[in-house]
Order: sequence, then structure tokens, then C-alpha cells
Amino acid sequence: MGFEEFGRYLGQQRELRGLTREDMSRSTKIPPSLLEALELGQVERLPERVFVVNFVRSYANVLGLEEEETLLRFQEVERNAEEGLTHGRTLKPPKLSRQGTVWAIVLMVLLLGGLTGWLVWNARQGPQVAAPVRSVSP
Repeated sequence: MGFEEFGRYLGQQRELRGLTREDMSRSTKIPPSLLEALELGQVERLPERVFVVNFVRSYANVLGLEEEETLLRFQEVERNAEEGLTHGRTLKPPKLSRQGTVWAIVLMVLLLGGLTGWLVWNARQGPQVAAPVRSVSP
């Protein structure tokens, strides 16, 4: 089972109970666009895993499904995806988080600023010429 099949399962369970996505959105407080992504198995449109797990839990609760069983199905799909078994393809490697990207940029700016400052400071000092040594005669 892949993410698409899992999402289809959730959508079918919702439809069997005569509920619309709008009904589910009101009951679960999950935005309709994210419910759509969940039901279509479009994981690239979903937020961090911790939120998705809570979405699945809330979704199951509203439909009267066993939360733990539904979460186990979701975790099985994740495991299969991590192993590259979902539809015979592997998922893209995870991207650097937004926070990680920001810190990487800040670090690069600081390093470049420090290097530039050091080069400017050395250039302003000019060449350092040693004073000639004078011998003192008695």
C-alpha cells in the first residue's frame, strides 16, 4: 500500500459515512487543501510528519475508525516508502529544513564577512618593513 492507496482508503471511509471534505474540515480543524492532499496521497503538499500523524489520528477519530489501527496503516505506508517499495520507486531525499537553510546562509554570510574584513584590514596595514638593525659601537 502506498500513500495514494492510503489516502483513497480515508476518502472512501469518509464517503461511506456521507461526509464531505468540508464536513471533515469543520470537525477536524484541518484545512480543506490539506485534507485533499491527504486523501490524494500527495505527501509533498503535507506539512511535517508530526502534523500528518495528528491529522490521521483526528480523521480516524471523527470517522469512528480505530485510531491505532489507522496509524499503523499509515506507518506501514511510510516504511514502504522509506524502503523504496511504493510503486517500485524511491522517494526524493528529504530537503534541508527552512530553519537549516537559514542557519546555513547566516553562517556563510558571517564567514564571508569575516574573511572580507580580515583582507581589508591587512590591505590597510600596508607592507610591514622591518627597520634596519643598527649596531652600537663602544
